[in-house]
Amino acid sequence: MAPGFSFNQQENRVTIMTRTIPFPAYADDVPIDLSFVYEDEKPAGKHGFLKAEGDRFVFEDGTEAFFWGTNFNGGANFPEFEYAEKVAKRLSKIGVNLVRFHQLDSEWNTPNIYQFTKGQRKGNTLTFDPESLKRLDYLIFCLKKEGIYCYLDIFTYRKFKADDDVENAFELKDAAKPYSGYNRRMIELQKKAAYDYWTHVNPFTGLAYKDDPVFVMCEVVNESTLFNNISVKPYDHEFRLLFSEWLKEKNMIFDWEHCDINGKDAVLIDFKVNLQQKYYLEMIEYMREIGVKIPITGTNHTINSANCKAQTVTDFCDNHVYFYDWKWGEKEKYCMNKAMTQLSERVFGTLSLMRVFDKPFFVSEWDMPWPNEYRAESPLLFAAVGALQGWSGFAIHTYAYGTRIESKNILGKEASSSSIGGVPYREGIFSTWNDPAKFGLFYHAALITRRKDVSTSPNKIAIKVDTLSTAMKPAFRLSAEMSQIGACYSDKTEMSVVSEKEILVDESKGEVRSDTGEMYRSWDKNFGIIDSPKTKCAYGFLQKNSPVELRGLTISSKTDFAVIAMSSLTNDAIEHSKNILLTSVGRAMNTDAKFEGDKMLDYGKPPVLIEVIEADIHLKTHHNDLRVWAVNAEGFFVGVVPTRYENGVLSFALGNEFPSMYYLIQAE
Repeated sequence: MAPGFSFNQQENRVTIMTRTIPFPAYADDVPIDLSFVYEDEKPAGKHGFLKAEGDRFVFEDGTEAFFWGTNFNGGANFPEFEYAEKVAKRLSKIGVNLVRFHQLDSEWNTPNIYQFTKGQRKGNTLTFDPESLKRLDYLIFCLKKEGIYCYLDIFTYRKFKADDDVENAFELKDAAKPYSGYNRRMIELQKKAAYDYWTHVNPFTGLAYKDDPVFVMCEVVNESTLFNNISVKPYDHEFRLLFSEWLKEKNMIFDWEHCDINGKDAVLIDFKVNLQQKYYLEMIEYMREIGVKIPITGTNHTINSANCKAQTVTDFCDNHVYFYDWKWGEKEKYCMNKAMTQLSERVFGTLSLMRVFDKPFFVSEWDMPWPNEYRAESPLLFAAVGALQGWSGFAIHTYAYGTRIESKNILGKEASSSSIGGVPYREGIFSTWNDPAKFGLFYHAALITRRKDVSTSPNKIAIKVDTLSTAMKPAFRLSAEMSQIGACYSDKTEMSVVSEKEILVDESKGEVRSDTGEMYRSWDKNFGIIDSPKTKCAYGFLQKNSPVELRGLTISSKTDFAVIAMSSLTNDAIEHSKNILLTSVGRAMNTDAKFEGDKMLDYGKPPVLIEVIEADIHLKTHHNDLRVWAVNAEGFFVGVVPTRYENGVLSFALGNEFPSMYYLIQAE
């Protein structure tokens, strides 16, 4: 066994993990191949183009669409051909069926869509680099072959230049937010980029992007809002002039020349909502004119409820959410070390504020980043809540920022520098490709999402949103783990609605249970369960809550914090299945990582270690010939875990013999 992690005995950090094993990741493969479960979904696009029907995504042939995905950030979108082939197969094996191309236009990337290499001065952003485009094309080709769809993020961090004929370009931040949402020159430049993307013919597929059903979603702009500060000249004055014109149209009197344009006056808020919607609709109409068929959204940013209201004119709604509270600087690095099972409401109410019942809902960014030692709770809980809600899926932020990942064999440190683009967390804190605590659980999360292993709630609760507030509204607290909920921003609705001030879940009880009976979480007891016929999971602080009783499964953990998940790999429920995947994981960290409370002192070194999860398992099954094989990081069978079969129950102990993270329970 490898040595335990070194933590200071303060706050929530564990002191010693006495039993650990190395569990490294490999850039070209994963230990277990579940691509056979989704074999009928290859190639991506076989069902025709994606479209929005009410609150669902469906393909042209009527197949409902659900996506468990990841983001590729920056340089990860422009790999060498060999890497593209391997990463597509790797994603397919673990169940990922969507990649969001994110930050393609970021100047700090090497490559980026405008410049393949650094050195030569790039004076404008008017044309795509042919080598960058060729590599993106081949990546799309490889993903498509493996049944993986594409979400095109066309405007993220583009840094306009003076040679783009953009006034005062030097003072503008990434994507010229928020001015790019109303300045005519910048809108025309966005249209040109959209045209260049969508009409480009991929030589490897023979199709223009607009004609390829591998593309399923697109957004106008990433995380932008007119509710951000407006101050750069001359765009502040341009905003006032547009405000003046709108006031005239509305026959309203308001001091548009001297008012605080960043204030919260109701008239100003209404104008900003209207202006954002006008921008989204103009861009969507243009993309439709050039032949784009797929659903398009505006942005994905919950800065306040008025900004959410602005999204309701688009084809679908999208939102981002993160479970963290950290200060990750160049030198000092602090991370909140709390579990989701220790807190009541933190993320799902925020997501639901952007969800409305007449449109599909997708989450194109989410994360519970390293080095939170409890992050293994997040993949299955997010997937289960999404399935309960009937959401269309998720894409974690992020897989990686680059493609030279074969040598990045520790967690949280992907780049050689302390930051990328001046932002320290981009050095690797969000990278998940080699994290056993998150990416390692994607097998089960993908099954929950794509196979609908967790049932959608039959009950819909529409919440009337009235106030411009960034605080969590009472009705949204915890209710996403109970029933389907969505925001209502209009008085014109046939649905019955409840007030945003109504309390739907009694927080004082310390627990929430889904109306389907398949989900339960307690922040008083600090654990949760997912209990469906094909996937079962217990997560959180299991030792103090043992035994955890699920239908047909009992888990008695001897490790304080753990996630223990079991999924049938056949069309049968677990008790009838002859092929079951069991995953047991909790804390995962680099060797010799050091912390002082919530402050990280040392990243540590390879290999990545996981804590050995010790637990007694009692599984009800109709098969008396099941073997429990331990599977290591390379995908080898390590050994057969001793079992006992009595009265229809298979019993065995995890962690004593052949400890691992993955176990295949298979009939002879």
